[in-house]
Amino acid sequence: MKKSGQDYLEAILVLELQHGTKKVRSTDIARHLNVSKPSVSRAMGVLKEGGYIEMESYGEVSLTGEGRQVAEEVYDRHRTLTRFIRDILGVDAALAEHDACLIEHDISNETMKALSAYVRDHAKGIG
Repeated sequence: MKKSGQDYLEAILVLELQHGTKKVRSTDIARHLNVSKPSVSRAMGVLKEGGYIEMESYGEVSLTGEGRQVAEEVYDRHRTLTRFIRDILGVDAALAEHDACLIEHDISNETMKALSAYVRDHAKGIG
C-alpha cells in the first residue's frame, strides 16, 4: 500500500478516536489532512476498492477489519516514533510529529520492534 493510503487510513482512525465514533465524514478527513475534497474522494475510491474502507452514499467512511489493522499499525508506529523523537531525543514536538510521519512508512518491522522496546524500557515516566 502506498504511503498516502496509509495516511488516509491513519487519519480515519485518529478522527474516530477524536469523535468517539466508528464513522467519519469525508470533509473531516480533508480538513484533518489539509487536502482537497476531490483528493479525499479519489483516495476513498481506491481504499474502498482495496477493501480497506466502507463508504456510505452520504459521505461517511468506516474502516474494515483489514483497514483498521493497517491504520492501527501505522498509528502505533507514529505514536512510538513521535515519543522517541520528542521525549528521548528532545526534539520540538511539532518537528517530532512531522518526522515521525515521514519515518512511520519506511522503517522496517525489525527496527520498529526494537525501537518500541527501547521506548517502553527507557521512557517510563516521560511524556
